[in-house]
Amino acid sequence: MGTGVKRFEDLIPWQKARELARAVYDATTKDRFARDFGLRDQITRAAVSIMSNLAEGFERGTRREFHQYIVIAKASCAEVRSDLYLVHDVGYLDPSHFERLMAQANEVARIVNALRSAVQKRRDEKK
Repeated sequence: MGTGVKRFEDLIPWQKARELARAVYDATTKDRFARDFGLRDQITRAAVSIMSNLAEGFERGTRREFHQYIVIAKASCAEVRSDLYLVHDVGYLDPSHFERLMAQANEVARIVNALRSAVQKRRDEKK
């Protein structure tokens, strides 16, 4: 796609999304959170969805499709953040752990959005 990036694994947003997914999985092993199967599965699916959609969109090979999948990944970032508020509200994580995860999720959202903007700009230039 002309970006110099040859593999999705080279994308910084994918790398950061992978770190977030790992951190979310780690958090879900704690105490009551580990036993809340519904919320645990929901937040882990959303976190995995970010990195999966970035990878799938990249591999599709067109800017239009890549952009579409980046938008889906960004929406999954919002889902993770929303779920984190509930996790916090029900007391599954201590406040500092919640803040660290939320900061990480916000960082992923920012860089995914930057990628979305860049891909959209390049896509629009080709029109």
